Amino acid sequence: MTGAEMVVKSLEKNGVKVVFGYPGAANCPIIDRLSFSSIKHILTRNEQGAAHMASGYARVTKRAGVCTATSGPGATNLITGIATAYMDSVPMVALTGQVAMPLIGKDAFQEVDITGATLPFVKHSYLIKDGLDIPRIVNEAFHIAETGRPGPVLIDFPMDLLKAEYDYTDVDDSPVIRGYRLLGKPSESQIKKVADAIKEAQRPLILAGGGIVSSDAVDEFRLLVSSSDIPVVSTMMGIGVMKGSDKRYYGMLGSHGTRAANALANKADLVIVMGSRLGDRTTAHCMKSITDKKKLVHIDIDPAEIGKNIQPRIPVVGDIKDVLKQLSPLLSDYKTPDTWRKEADALRQKYAQPLVTEDTGTVNPKYFLKILSEKMGTDAYISTEVGQNQIWTANYYNFKNPRLFLTSGGFGTMGYGLPAAIGASSAQSEKTVISVMGDGSFQMNLPEMGTMCQWDIPVKMVVFRNNRLGMVHEHQFLLYKTNYQAVSLDGSPDFNKLAEAYGIKNGYVSENSQIEAAIDEMMKDKESYLLVVEVSPFEPTGDSLNDKVLPEKGDN
Repeated sequence: MTGAEMVVKSLEKNGVKVVFGYPGAANCPIIDRLSFSSIKHILTRNEQGAAHMASGYARVTKRAGVCTATSGPGATNLITGIATAYMDSVPMVALTGQVAMPLIGKDAFQEVDITGATLPFVKHSYLIKDGLDIPRIVNEAFHIAETGRPGPVLIDFPMDLLKAEYDYTDVDDSPVIRGYRLLGKPSESQIKKVADAIKEAQRPLILAGGGIVSSDAVDEFRLLVSSSDIPVVSTMMGIGVMKGSDKRYYGMLGSHGTRAANALANKADLVIVMGSRLGDRTTAHCMKSITDKKKLVHIDIDPAEIGKNIQPRIPVVGDIKDVLKQLSPLLSDYKTPDTWRKEADALRQKYAQPLVTEDTGTVNPKYFLKILSEKMGTDAYISTEVGQNQIWTANYYNFKNPRLFLTSGGFGTMGYGLPAAIGASSAQSEKTVISVMGDGSFQMNLPEMGTMCQWDIPVKMVVFRNNRLGMVHEHQFLLYKTNYQAVSLDGSPDFNKLAEAYGIKNGYVSENSQIEAAIDEMMKDKESYLLVVEVSPFEPTGDSLNDKVLPEKGDN
């Protein structure tokens, strides 16, 4: 077999159905052999799009997504997508071509040290030096990407090794990798301390993070909350772990979360963190309170995350699913104090804000997302870009399943939402996939509409248009005395005409009274659709960022 044939055979053995990528001389041997395999290669319009599609695919299938690029600029274009996957613990295998072995280190045409460039944000990386290592290394890459705390793994293939022929030797499907060990069962004594702390607390609160989703422990988590009645708030990556309508869920915590969630975190006397890095956005409104006043329990599969940002009193290293299996029996007779539950409900009621539903000349995006949520029920995957559109979706769309929410929570990557939706749709073609975007972030990867059309991948696109980089515009209002600089999107195309150029059906809505009819038209069939939603450039991001009232649109 050639090295490229071994790559493809190894991908098939690992259950790969789709590879997203862009060809060039260095990875062309792999592209060539894919055409003779059971694997579908989807040509993207940019390598960054390929990485984000692999990420969306992975989050839907729970298996590593695969992307490929050539050497040099092709490989470096993958970097943003790889870093995005790393920050959100998404399993991915990136296959990059490299210049021939004798040219490595000589500044050859399209040479780049991609293993070095990605070192800070991959779970592991390989530079192939012997073609006979290919089957073993590909197997190891999938094992590393998908086990423990998931993440991206990169394999760099010199093109001469892909073209050379070797005597293929099959390898064990369950690799033993030196230095890579999965965690054993979590400590029983530490879990007993957690149970005792919960029983002693008067105001316990659970912070649900993305680790619950990664460990496939949503059912176990919901069962614990249902039996104990402990109030729950979430990180952005933990949205959907509790149904948005659940009586014990109080919203997203942090700088762009709900006021009720932040108030609860500040009043709680015990915070049980499950599967969260405790990043700065999550702890922005409660860091000092948690550090100074509270008992903190931190449960995470990655020991490096425990104590990195806030030192816990009770650390537990372990897979959340295993932890919950041990913890739940210890709390079988436990109920949260009635006074705390009533106080939590009162806070939610206190900070509930009515949505503007009357016509004002623009659409209230929060009201739009509420209506969209009601119409979609449990069936649709929702991807977002980053900015106001992301926060509006996180706080106003009622997610009933965490895997239905695809967003860049850790890295905050503009340009993520549309390709991630394409990746999700290619994995679940029978399901509706909707990408919610701002007009700024949409333009970062809008050529991927060509990928949708070429491969007949249906995605419903909702573009909130305010002709601004909305969140930065709001930031400049709050912190820079309304000195609005580099946030106007004048010169943007007519998105409806752009959709027509791609042959995509489209619509436009500018009043709240038009929302339902516009959504119904968008969902009338399974084909791709672009809906432009006119929103005010002064619509605030959320109810926790500030207490100020933004100016009317006539004020600038």
